[in-house]
Formats: sequence, C-alpha cells, structure tokens
Amino acid sequence: MSDTSTSGTAVPAALPASALEGAERFDVVVVGFGIAGGSAALEAARAGARVLLLERAAVHGGTSAMSGGHFYLGGGTPVQQATGHEDSAEEMYKYLVAVSKEPEHDKIRAYCDGSVEHFGWLEALGFEFERSYYPEKAVIQPGTQGLMFTGNEKVWPYKEQARPAPRGHKVPVAGDTEGTKMVMDLLRDRLAEAGAEVRYETGVTNLVADDSGAVVGVAWKSFERSGVVAADAVVVAAGGFVMNPDMVAAHTPALGSKLFTLGSTYDDGLGIRLGESVGAELKHMDEPFITAPVYPPASLLTGIIVNKHGQRFVAEDSYHSRTSQHVMEQPDSAAYVIVDSEHGELTNYSMLVPIIDAYDTIAELEQALELPEGSVQETLARYNEHAAKGEDPDFHKSREFLAPQDAGPWAAFDLRLGKAMYAGFTLGGMRTDLDGRVQRPDGSVVTGLYAAGACASNIAQDGKGYCSGTQLGEGSFFGRRAGRHAAGVAAGQGLSAGR
Repeated sequence: MSDTSTSGTAVPAALPASALEGAERFDVVVVGFGIAGGSAALEAARAGARVLLLERAAVHGGTSAMSGGHFYLGGGTPVQQATGHEDSAEEMYKYLVAVSKEPEHDKIRAYCDGSVEHFGWLEALGFEFERSYYPEKAVIQPGTQGLMFTGNEKVWPYKEQARPAPRGHKVPVAGDTEGTKMVMDLLRDRLAEAGAEVRYETGVTNLVADDSGAVVGVAWKSFERSGVVAADAVVVAAGGFVMNPDMVAAHTPALGSKLFTLGSTYDDGLGIRLGESVGAELKHMDEPFITAPVYPPASLLTGIIVNKHGQRFVAEDSYHSRTSQHVMEQPDSAAYVIVDSEHGELTNYSMLVPIIDAYDTIAELEQALELPEGSVQETLARYNEHAAKGEDPDFHKSREFLAPQDAGPWAAFDLRLGKAMYAGFTLGGMRTDLDGRVQRPDGSVVTGLYAAGACASNIAQDGKGYCSGTQLGEGSFFGRRAGRHAAGVAAGQGLSAGR
C-alpha cells in the first residue's frame, strides 16, 4: 500500500488546489475505516452525500476491531433499564465532567443527552446488546453479558459527585478481544447498502487546500499507483500514534519500550500530522492510557498497594488505568500489591502482574523488596485498624473491598514498570468542535476538515479519567456527527460563521 513510514514526526505538506485539476470528485472523503470513520461515512451516505472511504489496510476495522467491544453508554439505555440500574443523562454528565482533565462541557452534554439514541443506532446496525449484567470487578465481561461497571463510578470522590451506574455496554461476543469485529462487519454491510464506496490498501498521503486554507481534497497512494480526489469535506479518522516510536518519544515517552502497545500497524499518527499540515491545534498529546490490571480476582483489591517507600498512594478499587497512572507517578514507577493468605487466591491470579513471593512476616517482605524497615508494617497496621471497622479515611476505598490483611503469610505482587505487563495507547489528537470540525489554536475552523476517533481530542483525555468503552462510544458518536455535518456542507447546508 502506501509507503508512508510508521515512524517519524514529519508533517506532510498540504498540496495546492491546482493539484486537483481533472480529479475525480466526491462530496465527502473519509480517511480510515475504524469505528469513527465507518460511522462518519455511513451517516454522510445516509444523508445523501456521495462518499468515498479510504483505508490503508487490506480490510476494514482498524484498531477498533481489535478491542473487546465496550461502548460507554448511559442515560437509561434499554440494558440499564432491563437490569434494574437507574441512570440519567444528567448523572452521566456529572460523572464525565468530574473525571475529565479539561471537560468540554458541550461535548459531554451532547454525548450524554444523545446516548440512548446512539445505543439504538448501534443496535440498528444489526445486533442487540444482551440485556444482562455482570456484577464482578473485571477488565471486561468474560461472557456475553451486556453491562458492567467500566470506570471509577463507584470510586471516591466520584461516587459522591454523581450517582454511580454501570455504563460499559459490551457487544454479545464472549472473551476480551475482537468483540468489536462483529460491529465493524455490520458497518461494512450497512455502508454497502447506503452506496458508499470503500477503497482498501489506499492511504491518504496529503491534504489539498485552497488559497484560503480550506481543505478541498486529498492525495492518495496505493502500491505504485497514486492520485488525487476532490471533496467538499474530508473526515480524518485515521487512529492514534502509539505505533510511531518517534511521535511517542516526542509526546508520550511513558509509552516506551517497557510497555506493550495497543494498536494496529497504521496507528502511526499520520492523520494527526495531516491535520497539522493545515494548522490544526493538537490537544492532550502528552496523555497516554497505560494499564496493568491488578484484578481479577477482585479479592486482591482488599489488600494494599504501596510504593518504594512502603506507603499507599491510591484507592485500590480504582479502575485499572487510574491505578496504573498513579503508579507511573511514583518514584521509579515502582509499586507492589500486598495481600494476606486469606485474600490472595494465588492460583487464579492474572500473570499480567506477577507474584514475587510469599513471606512469613512483613519484616521479611520489607527486606526482600528493599523497602524501608517498618514502613509496610506501619502502613498495614493503620489500614487493618480502619478496615476492621469498614473504614478507609486515607483513600476512601469502598467497604466491599475493605478487609484486614493480618493472616500470614503475605504475598507481594510486582506492579513495577518493566515487571508487570503494562499496555497502552495514545489519547491526544486534533482539537475539534461539537460537530467534529477541526480547529486552529485561535478557535477558528479549518474549513472542510473534520476529525473523529483516536486522532481527535474529545472526551477521552487521560488515563486517570478514562472509562472502558469511551473511545468506541465517542468515536462512533462524534464520527456520526462529523459525517452528518460534512454531508450538510456538501449539500450547501449547515454552514456557520466558521466556514
């Protein structure tokens, strides 16, 4: 396909409008066939636009098809109602605002208010979320259960700022990988029905802009062939940059060699750099999602997590990426899970966080881990005293995960970066408005250019506030908005002062 390198930080120059002489024309060109690009293309086609979707890979799906299939949805979806979980758009809004680093209130409000409708749109692709609930603390449902908690809704202080409700809606595919492939297959079929044209093994290499800076087309390459396409609007949905070591080093060095990268071959940041070529502002480029899940089994969360000074630093019942982000901020990114023999369930423990050993005394544990003498003994004594009363005045861990850890021997699990299996991806991308229009640093709109999915900055901003299902949820939701608006522009409608 395209010979564009998956490394490097070079910004491909925008081509002049004169490059489009004699070019074929479409109303809307979409770059990338993941969940965001597919949703954008489908909405644009259904709105009457002539749509071309260009995908660098030989098949549809992108990184979206590699995920477990969580969509973060709420506000009273049919699955929430069927399983007896009360929720509202307002409570969902309050929660997402509370966990966001720099909340974009208009986007969060639109996402929450439109969540039930979006749920219906997803099911109308041709599947149904199972009307069932998985109650355990897990990374993803092991079966086909349709709903579980996938964020910090029940974690202090958020549980006091918004009424907790489970919002992780999983597609009905068992297991923790490729759950979204079914949705992507359905998107492919619906696109064919809507008349959108899809070209695989065809990568966009440059944007084309006129003298005013408006994007009016793209240049593409497929193996040894190349060409240009004119368009009234271009939607870039080409993924993040986790597979580009140079961009990672420049923006998110924590996603270095000690981590397993979660992404497809083409998560090389090219879509983001295309936006840069016409003046797009980039946001939250320094924020990665990094995680080494410390559960299941959930019983381990009754223990404590300490740093190299033998001190607790996070509520152990936090969503796994929140815990991991706090680990990254500790000295030498070092942390250990310490749990007694009554709560270890060692034979069932995930190998993502390996056991170091079990110790007859805490003093032996401190010596073996080279922690300050007496540090863990003091930390554990305080924790046990309050846990026996169902309290955690230091980090407010939920009562269900509080239990004294006083039955030796004690096991230590290794949460250190480079020892535990950490994985991650990037969260930063182009600044966009509510309809996906790409914005410059001064807030003005780059006419004709939209961005969605992992190369746009919307609700997913950092690892501490992330909830599983956010990227599939917002990618499809804001991809739809971008596609509809782009189709309106192509039809001479939906113009604003930013045009």
